[in-house]
Amino acid sequence: MISTSQLIIGWAAAAGVAWAAYRAGSLERSGAWAALVVGGVIFGLGGWAWACLLMVFFVSSSALSHAFAQRKRALSEKFSKGHRRDWAQVAANGALATLFAALHAWIPHAAWLWVAFAGALAAVNADTWATEIGVLANGTPRHILTGKAVPRGTSGGVSWLGFVAALAGAALIGGCAWVGQASLKALIAITLGGWLGALADSFLGATVQAIYYCPKCDKETEHTPVHTCGTPTQWLRGWRWMNNDMVNFLASLVGAVVAVGVFWVI
Repeated sequence: MISTSQLIIGWAAAAGVAWAAYRAGSLERSGAWAALVVGGVIFGLGGWAWACLLMVFFVSSSALSHAFAQRKRALSEKFSKGHRRDWAQVAANGALATLFAALHAWIPHAAWLWVAFAGALAAVNADTWATEIGVLANGTPRHILTGKAVPRGTSGGVSWLGFVAALAGAALIGGCAWVGQASLKALIAITLGGWLGALADSFLGATVQAIYYCPKCDKETEHTPVHTCGTPTQWLRGWRWMNNDMVNFLASLVGAVVAVGVFWVI
């Protein structure tokens, strides 16, 4: 049973983290409010093991987003948003994890919920690590489907460094989940789920994610309705509703489903 004191402490801790992240420039104002909700539910209903896993994702991904900022600045025109997360980014990365924490409070003895929770976080952590580290790789990234060379930051572009970074990001969450309250097979399932979730993100980016074109800069971008230069962008390909936030959400879903599936199989 969830105690009142746990809920109070959980929401207070979430408020403190959201405020600190906002002051540090990791969250926009709307992102801080969304983080308060996500963190409050996970801290308050999941408990400290669940809260710690969320913090591992948030701290590691935020740190990497700020790292090597000068080298990444030239790629900002490619991505739909910057390193300061808004409410949609927080929801895309944390909505499923929040749902699993809430279900855990209702059916606390269901072990698969912890695996699903960790798998969802492993996927978004792996994707963040792949993006933030992969763009620093020497050499030219390749399209995940065709293998053709593509510009850095292109949706669906991958590199060996990005693959390794994704695996490391997933393994970090899997390892912390193992230390928290999981078995060795859960570690394997969570790591694999997270890594495949990141690959699913690249696949969706290469196929159905909405991509736009800036006629002034003559470049593809995720920015809409205007590019970073201020020029209105034109739809180029993909499903208009499939923006980067939706892709991230679906990647977390893949991570959770694969993690639970592998956990049951092995």
